[in-house]
Amino acid sequence: MADPLGSKIDRSQNPSHARWLRVVLCAMLLVQLAGCATSSKWVTLRNTPRNPLTETLGLVTRQGPKATPRTMQLLRRYDLNDAKINDGGALLTELNKIDQTDPQREHLYALAELSYVGAKRAERSSEHSRALELYGSSVLYSYRYLFDNDYPAASNPYDPQFRRACDLYNTALEDTLRMVMQQDQLLPNTSRVIKTASHDCQVDVILKSKGWHPEDFDSLEFVSDFEVHGLRNHYHNFGLGVPLIAIRKQHEESEDSEHSDPREDYYPPALSFPVTAFLRIDPGESTVEDDNLVDEGGARANRRVHAVLELRDPLDEQSISIAGKPVPLETDLSTPLAHYLNQPALDDSTVSTAGLLKPEKVAKLTGLYMLEPFRADKIPVIMVHGLWSSPVTWMEMFNDLRSDPAIRENYQFWFYLYPTGQPFWFSASQMREDMAAMRASLDPERQYAALDQTVLVGHSMGGLVSRLQTVDSRDHFWKTLSDRPFGELQAEDEVRDELAKTFFFTPNASVRRVVTIGTPHKGSDVANDVTRWVGRKIIKIPALMLQRRHQLVANNKGYFRDDAPLGISTSIDSLSPKSPILPVLLASEVGPWVKYHNVVGHSEGKGFTGKVSNWLAGEGDGVVALASAKFDAAESEIVVPSDHVSVHRHPASILEVRRILMEHIDQLRSFPNSQPSGQVRLAKGTQPTQPLVVPSLAGRSIAETLPTGLPSESPSAGPVRTGVQREAFPRKIPTSSTTAGRPPAAIVR
Repeated sequence: MADPLGSKIDRSQNPSHARWLRVVLCAMLLVQLAGCATSSKWVTLRNTPRNPLTETLGLVTRQGPKATPRTMQLLRRYDLNDAKINDGGALLTELNKIDQTDPQREHLYALAELSYVGAKRAERSSEHSRALELYGSSVLYSYRYLFDNDYPAASNPYDPQFRRACDLYNTALEDTLRMVMQQDQLLPNTSRVIKTASHDCQVDVILKSKGWHPEDFDSLEFVSDFEVHGLRNHYHNFGLGVPLIAIRKQHEESEDSEHSDPREDYYPPALSFPVTAFLRIDPGESTVEDDNLVDEGGARANRRVHAVLELRDPLDEQSISIAGKPVPLETDLSTPLAHYLNQPALDDSTVSTAGLLKPEKVAKLTGLYMLEPFRADKIPVIMVHGLWSSPVTWMEMFNDLRSDPAIRENYQFWFYLYPTGQPFWFSASQMREDMAAMRASLDPERQYAALDQTVLVGHSMGGLVSRLQTVDSRDHFWKTLSDRPFGELQAEDEVRDELAKTFFFTPNASVRRVVTIGTPHKGSDVANDVTRWVGRKIIKIPALMLQRRHQLVANNKGYFRDDAPLGISTSIDSLSPKSPILPVLLASEVGPWVKYHNVVGHSEGKGFTGKVSNWLAGEGDGVVALASAKFDAAESEIVVPSDHVSVHRHPASILEVRRILMEHIDQLRSFPNSQPSGQVRLAKGTQPTQPLVVPSLAGRSIAETLPTGLPSESPSAGPVRTGVQREAFPRKIPTSSTTAGRPPAAIVR
């Protein structure tokens, strides 16, 4: 056999050399597996906030800031001389008088632009009150340019000036908010009066979100302050408003369980989420600077302006209505995500390594996590990471999928974290319990139909953990341990319960699809004698677990099979092709409502590491051979040109998951007339071989179109069975009755 360096290895003549070379190469491959964990500096703070008007108005030039040539042309047309131009206040007053006698929309643009230029100059001179006044005036003038219907000519969206007016509104509003927030945060359900030289502006702050609540807000940051590095794609949609990063406030636990919020258990600390600030100005009260307005004492009186600062959730809506017109919101979904991931506590390499080497340490963090507000009307997509990894590994796919409005409208994304050092069937048992506990907590009456359409997406070992949520164990898994009935086992109650939950279970009726990516369905040759030996040396199994295992064997002599997987104590052991659990899982009965989809990685093995990987694991993604990665039970399967570490982040894999999610929605909308194609697609390129057809959603949420009569029971663990035989799952489950421990009616396949 040729080694990765191109030389021949004669094991018969030099077995010691070959053995130690294999040890070294296996160690190198284990280090490569650490790539399943991603570590990056996700965002950095910009030296200067991003401003789309920087070049247009010469904000950072020695001569700037200055008005555009088009505005200067308008001033020349009205013979506004240099003296008035240099006196910003006099210029605005004069131009405002001209607009009152001869209303034209271009006057409003010029007023907005000149106000903004004046505000920048005032801020440089530390005239903060004057700067705040002029920023506010720029917001008012640009808002009127865009939406005031009293002017004879409508604004022209094809005119470059129209886009600059949008930029003026956005940047002036952002600068206004910055100055106000230097004194205090503008949080939902608060009001502020912003006093300037000419205006008393009352601003009421309200939240427009279907998932977040006012008490969720701790502070706000500006998206324009940060530059994203850790995500491949940056999703920023253009429109009106100021994209913000909201820092979620951690709620204190309530002693009164009736008033506690069960969702709080699933939000991680210091979660960042996106909002867009939009200032809606009351057309009946908004006015602009007028030097002729005086109070009773003869001094100029301040005009009162009422405005509402709306904090809008871009996950709920991408456009709003203003003056009867649909207006897109300026949104940014990627920067708040990267901002959250930038916390040192979320360093993926640290969490992933601890989860592998010290499973007991990460066990306290095991569970489901939400990075979005829980929505009862959206289908959960639960992402399950693989070996030596954490939920952070899904952020590329999450970022790309969430950018699609159709996906956002119908799906919510959850992430499962578990210690990857333990055998995968223990992790599957814990996930089974965690999913049941979440359902009981969030939907105790089982009224949310969308939760019964859950989709699992698992990478690598996470695919096996996910598949174990969808099969009926019967006594097949138990028979890998013993041929004798479970009832004869001599053990403490706690140990018996754990074994029962691990080896006896029924499929979760809420899980409808499973997508496996780079999953070793038949094991991986990387889990060979050497790596398994290394794994046992470096993975610290809890002492209590080892003690109980020895005691269990001692108390039940002759009870367990000689090849029982009781001796499998690490995840690397459990992934060996010799693992007795893998063939049982492949042969297990699957809930007939479940559909499988599979993504296979195929790396060409370029470079030294690639050659080593293929030499050890065989042709495939460098860790999982093609023969093991392919899955006959899958309704669809594609091959992606990627290695194991990157296969779930590859664009083709993300597009495939998107296609599956859209197919899921499409079939739900056409239920009960939909029939699965049953075809397996094989795409050996970066794009699917068939065109992606996105069904029309017609603005409806999935909750409005879900069929009735779907399974509503999701058993977490079936009754303990002691050799009692039961008939196989029928192809169709009758709707009139249910059998013990099984779900009622399922979608007809």
